[in-house]
Amino acid sequence: MTCKSDGVAAAVRAAAAVVAEHRAELVDLDRAIGDGDHGENLNRGFTAVVAALDTAVPDTPGGVLKLVATTLISKVGGAAGPLYGTAFLRASAKLGTAADLDVPALLDALRAGLEGVQARGKAVGGDATMVDALIPAVSAAEKAAEDGGDVAAVLTAAADAADRGAESTVDLVPRKGRASYLGERAVGHMDPGARSSALLLRAFAEAAR
Repeated sequence: MTCKSDGVAAAVRAAAAVVAEHRAELVDLDRAIGDGDHGENLNRGFTAVVAALDTAVPDTPGGVLKLVATTLISKVGGAAGPLYGTAFLRASAKLGTAADLDVPALLDALRAGLEGVQARGKAVGGDATMVDALIPAVSAAEKAAEDGGDVAAVLTAAADAADRGAESTVDLVPRKGRASYLGERAVGHMDPGARSSALLLRAFAEAAR
């Protein structure tokens, strides 16, 4: 199974709907350890992405992800815009002009997205950031692909692992971002970026089914 640009665009629309649905949750998570703007910023960004897709859908999967990247970078404030923007931009560059998104290309895109986030945010596993959701997601995606999984199975494995990774941030002392200023006081709170990463991967997985 492969996905063409319209399938990728549909997955992005599904992600936008999930972000809107969970906007208040993300606001509350961020308010506990940050400045409370993560849900609003991400929702505003993905609303703009959908508006851009309504105007024209790029004709390649990479083109769709580049549209997502440039829109998020221009519309989303705080840390989320640069981090997610870089992730989608790196993924789009890895896909290039290919007309289809197959499992090997998906793995390349996921790896590139993670590398982009880490390059931009300088975070590693255990820092209580979105990286704690993305690292296990990429590992699980690779394992699912080795087991013969299609695009939907690979994304589902990634989403499952990202859920667990996001949960793991509850017990971590943040070492990056605004939450790091709280130190031990931040323990007991899930990182909002890890949660939104898991939500996006789940939306992509559901759309791929």
